[in-house]
Amino acid sequence: MESLALLRSLSVSTSSSATHPYFRRYHPKSLSFHSSPTLRSLSIYSTRFTLHATASSSPENQTEPLPSSSPPPQQQQGAKLIPLAISVSIGLIVRFIIPRPEQVTSQGWQLLSVFLFTISGLVLGPLPVGAWAFIGLTASIVTKTLPFSTAFAAFTNELIWLIAISFFFARGFIKTGLGDRIATYFVRCLGKSTLGLSYGLAFCDMLMGLIMPSTMARAGGVFLPVIKSLSLSAGSYPGDPSSRKLGSFLIQTQLQCSGASGAILLTSAAQNLLCLKLAREVGVVISNPWITWFKVASVPAFVSLLCTPLIIYKLYPPELKHTPEAPAAAAKKLERLGPITKNEWIMLASMAFTVSLWVFGEAIGIASVVSAMIGLSTLLLLGVINWDDCLSDKSAWDSLTWFAVLIGMAGQLTNLGVVAWMSDCVAKLLQSLSLTWPASFIILQACYLLIHYLFASQTGHAGALYSPFLAMQIAAGVPGVLAALCLAFNNNLSGALAHYSGGPAALYYGAGYVDLRDMFRLGFVMALVQAVIWGGVGSFWWKFLGLY
Repeated sequence: MESLALLRSLSVSTSSSATHPYFRRYHPKSLSFHSSPTLRSLSIYSTRFTLHATASSSPENQTEPLPSSSPPPQQQQGAKLIPLAISVSIGLIVRFIIPRPEQVTSQGWQLLSVFLFTISGLVLGPLPVGAWAFIGLTASIVTKTLPFSTAFAAFTNELIWLIAISFFFARGFIKTGLGDRIATYFVRCLGKSTLGLSYGLAFCDMLMGLIMPSTMARAGGVFLPVIKSLSLSAGSYPGDPSSRKLGSFLIQTQLQCSGASGAILLTSAAQNLLCLKLAREVGVVISNPWITWFKVASVPAFVSLLCTPLIIYKLYPPELKHTPEAPAAAAKKLERLGPITKNEWIMLASMAFTVSLWVFGEAIGIASVVSAMIGLSTLLLLGVINWDDCLSDKSAWDSLTWFAVLIGMAGQLTNLGVVAWMSDCVAKLLQSLSLTWPASFIILQACYLLIHYLFASQTGHAGALYSPFLAMQIAAGVPGVLAALCLAFNNNLSGALAHYSGGPAALYYGAGYVDLRDMFRLGFVMALVQAVIWGGVGSFWWKFLGLY
């Protein structure tokens, strides 16, 4: 998953005198936080709120790692045997033991067994996601379920390349330091209290979805370093009782708000584009998708962003209520950053132009992926990012691989009638219970949300189950556009259920400020809160828009 690459790139370096992980508690001046070499570093020189911007870190400036007294643990070579055995068993049981329904062809049933084998591996993790997806692709060809050209057809899908290019945009946004600058502006304006600080970061995340179309890149490249810096300068340390002073609250608030900030715009999260593509394959075509998406999501998303920090403030209160020094520290940091650089202006102008094409491109005949290609080409020609930056972004290429495999298999399951058979079975069951379409809608949406506990990626969840759940709702009488968009919103809101629910969740949990029990507890409680907000506010708004 894409979260692993960013998790590895985020590190904390201390001076050579700090030989114990909590030495920094007593010697704050030795702290220096570095993300990847392309990220500006955030340093803390006192226990007060003082943010310091330096130049991009370079290998020669980074602290040498301390020698270890014990050899590093040996990593297991190859696939994990138990998850591998379970995944293979699931595929074989479906293929050879469970009777094939008469409505499904032999090819369709065999592809379903390969698909379930692939999905099981994505959930259980015998290998990294991209590697396992490639094995699933290989299995579909070796078993002669799909010909080579059909199996690889999804690699030419426009959506796949749009997702990959969005990662490259995010890398440019981080490399120039523009994201850090924007976040610091929000801290300066809204950082006088802990609650105001959380609102500033949450709304900054929402706005940055316009120009940085990856929730995980925003979390790892912009907000996690800022939250770490603010927390440590306030004396709130990870893995320590002082974490509740400030850090744990900011982490939880930012994570729980990431669902709404990812759902409000079509381009705010990679899985949104995936859902749109899958909906089209099921037969639900959304006209003028960028505008329609924002119009439908705007009101419940804004209400969610307004309510979530306050609710967490009551359920999971920080010990530090006021942060009067934060705005002044942010202002000093902006002074040290100086005026916006040439590359930042180019990055901002390129993204503004690209977003404009995303919004109005359909009217002038320019597809979304072509708009993204134009924006990326501009950044490459002007040297804001280079091709090595693109090649080194493993998350982009990994996502391209397994997105393509899942989309290809899901599309073929639809073409071979498997999805239609599954939806008909569920629709008949719901009809036998004499449920109205609103009741069926609520039940299926709730099931889709809770099933996410079995997935470690929102995009993987969408690729595996979005199409069948959309088909089930349509068969139960739910209006197509309403069902398609609500499932996509649901997919974003599920990312904060647990520490493994998505890229941002893994990053924020890895910071060490929130223990596992609180991650699960608050994740479940806030999922119910979000369901009430989106279901309650949304139902009135969507009725007003004429979706049902």
